[in-house]
Amino acid sequence: MSLKRNILDLRKRKEKVLQGGGEKAIQKQVAMGKLTARERITSIVDEDSFHEYDMFVEHEARDFGMEKKQLHGDGVIIGTGTIYGQPVCLFAQDFTVAGGSLGLMHARKITKIMDHALKMRVPLIGINDSGGARIQEGVNSLAGYGEIFFRNTLASGVIPQLSVILGPCAGGAVYSPALTDFVFVVENISKMFITGPEVIKTVLGEEISMEELGGAKVHSEITGNAHFYALNELECFEQIKKLLTFIPWHNERKARSFPPKPPKAEYKIEEIVPLDPTQPYDIRNVIRAISDDSDFFEVMEGFARNIVIGFGRLNGETIGFVANQPLVLAGVLDCDSSDKAARFIRYCDAFNIPIVTLEDMPGYLPGVEQEHMGVIRHGAKILYAYSEATVPKITVIVRKAYGGGYIAMNSRHMKADFMFAWPNAEIAVMGPEGAANIIFRKEIMSAEDPEAMRKEKVAEYKKKFANPYVAAAKGYIDTVIEPEETRKMLLHSLEVSTNKVDGRPSKKHGIPPF
Repeated sequence: MSLKRNILDLRKRKEKVLQGGGEKAIQKQVAMGKLTARERITSIVDEDSFHEYDMFVEHEARDFGMEKKQLHGDGVIIGTGTIYGQPVCLFAQDFTVAGGSLGLMHARKITKIMDHALKMRVPLIGINDSGGARIQEGVNSLAGYGEIFFRNTLASGVIPQLSVILGPCAGGAVYSPALTDFVFVVENISKMFITGPEVIKTVLGEEISMEELGGAKVHSEITGNAHFYALNELECFEQIKKLLTFIPWHNERKARSFPPKPPKAEYKIEEIVPLDPTQPYDIRNVIRAISDDSDFFEVMEGFARNIVIGFGRLNGETIGFVANQPLVLAGVLDCDSSDKAARFIRYCDAFNIPIVTLEDMPGYLPGVEQEHMGVIRHGAKILYAYSEATVPKITVIVRKAYGGGYIAMNSRHMKADFMFAWPNAEIAVMGPEGAANIIFRKEIMSAEDPEAMRKEKVAEYKKKFANPYVAAAKGYIDTVIEPEETRKMLLHSLEVSTNKVDGRPSKKHGIPPF
């Protein structure tokens, strides 16, 4: 009988904790169009796979009347589950309990599951929905954030870390997502900022809404702080699950293989790229024309759209694609696109994902604004990332490859393993028109018909330099291929480089141009 009473007592305690902040707080959460913390977790993991830990943890604060308050689970839920049968660790802040504010015990629960994820070598998914530091706990809250940041850094490049912003995330709280690998945001729900609208109004006299300051679109399109944008929470959870099919569980293994599938017949690679180098097209269609089942999972779609990054598969194996996008700014490299590409390259390298680069770009974006924004420093990041990467690196020059951009986009000189070029590729220091104007300036100016002479010299330059054969003659291009051969050459190159070993000088770590 004693055991039965204990079991009944346990069930009552659990039932009370499962109510979170109570019925009113839950109704308020639902009224904001948000799921509860436990609903979010169970929506992500496989059915009946979630196991919660530290359910009965309570805060230890004794100031400002906190000793009279009971905060179930101290406002955060932690545990383990599976996604497609593979184990993951999760935590979800519960906004119905003290606004999900972070106190010492709240932080200790999070760091406990972080330590568990790192020790067990499984992905960590963090759902952020919090009013920030619990002011009543003072420096203990700040200490909690510091412990979390340290573990984010420790786990970086070892296990995948995913941050899901499903409510407010302000002040010090924003730095944990910024330290993780992928950040997910949802329209009208996600809010991220260092200081909120009220502080900005008080200090600077500027009025701005929370959505305009740090909403989902802001971080997806302007700041680049978010990697995936969804219209609702359920769409966001599907994005998380799809991403996890492409990436490995830790840095000592490769991503899961899938049965190979040919690209869809509707993507005819020879019909995608116009012969006229000034005509734009969507580079994503080239990726779809060569990837398994034409499936391309784009990352940071709305930010720095002049470069495209994301995951696909070749012969069932995950590939990281980096490609210039001629549809936007002619596919040039600038500050933001360099940052975007460099970080993705380093992620792929850390997690054993081969990198395929599709190049079609006229160089770095010129202009006073870019120079003053530090395009030299930002542009150097992509050079550093490609040079540092030791995974298989393959480049296909689809059309233009001019100047410093040719070098930056994983050229032979950045130690690309394989370099291919289409027959219409133009590899040169600069575009034919600009080059002809400089090289043949005297002849053009002294000619009876300067315009006719200019066209003649442009054609002469194109014939001599703006083609792939000069670079191929020097061994900078391995071979010139027909567009239809692209997938076949990539598959062979990846097969050859499966056991690639690339040594580097012994050092503690490099110093990237942060």
